[in-house]
Formats: sequence, C-alpha cells, structure tokens
Amino acid sequence: MTSFEEAETEETVTCLHMTFYHPCQADKMMFRCLNFCKREQVRADETAKFGRDSSACRYSLMDARVSRVQFSLQFYRKLNSTEFGFEIKNMSKRTKLMVDQTELGYLNKIDLPWKCIICFGDYQILAEVQEGESLDYFETHLRLAETPILQERYLPSLQPIPENSISPSSFPSQGKSPIEIDENESC
Repeated sequence: MTSFEEAETEETVTCLHMTFYHPCQADKMMFRCLNFCKREQVRADETAKFGRDSSACRYSLMDARVSRVQFSLQFYRKLNSTEFGFEIKNMSKRTKLMVDQTELGYLNKIDLPWKCIICFGDYQILAEVQEGESLDYFETHLRLAETPILQERYLPSLQPIPENSISPSSFPSQGKSPIEIDENESC
C-alpha cells in the first residue's frame, strides 16, 4: 500500500462566509476587532455571538449603537438528515434584525437561508453557507465590502421610459382592466 492509499479521508468543513458593510466603516472603524480574510474554526456546540461586548461575543462590533449581544448563530444538524444549517436569533431588545425580508424581534429565530442579507441599523451583512461534513466544528470567513451590499436600497425607483418617449400617463385611463388572451387567439 502506498502512503496515498493509507491516508485518511479529509473531512470537509461547513463554512459561513460573511461580508460586512457599514456606511461609516472608514471613519468609525467598527470592524477593527474582526479577523478578516482568515478562516476561523468554531466548535459545533458553540454559539457564535455578534455584538459590542467583547467578553460575551466572539465577534465584536465597536459601535455604541450596537447591542451588547446583537444576534447569535447556532450550528446544527437537521433532523433525520446529513445536512447542516445555522439558526439566527435576534438578541437585541432595541433593534429589529432583518434576514432578507423577514423581520425578527427580540429572541425570535429562524433558519439562516443558504444565501441571505442580514441587516440591523446601518449594518449590512451578506451571509453565504458553504456545505461541509464535519460534526465537530464549522468555519467562519469574514470579509469587508467597500460598497453597500444593498445597492437598490439607495436608488430611487425609476419608471421605464418607452422607446418613443411617450409617457403612459399621457394617455387617458379608460377604466378597463387588462384582458387575458390565449397566445393562439387573435385580437
């Protein structure tokens, strides 16, 4: 037997990629205590907490407007499955936590989607889960975004302009509702 054949199979590890953004990050440096660009191992039975209290939180955000513990992430294995997931819980009494379009109040929790945007205050976090097999630990990989993750939040809603430059508002409304026509029918 060769050493290649004798080598143990390497177990893949679930990794939670998180990209952080705040509009004042350059001035206030609220992310200075986060370890960016380096994967960090977290025991599977440990709750990953995010907030301003560095003694209670593994991931500290240096901002007085952030709660002592803002939110937590719990790694778990889905019932009767080999799949793993994360549960996100809002730990702040003062601030609502948005996970995509779902608003979480204090102590509310949901399964973290495989790819989602977490928002509270002016903070935006893109979370992406990379599947793995390890039962013992998961990894986090933190990054810093230079531009807002939610670009569309800051753009005004624009009305489409027809090619002939005639605005639909220039036609008087005749009070008719649209009629559904089968594609094989002629008008």
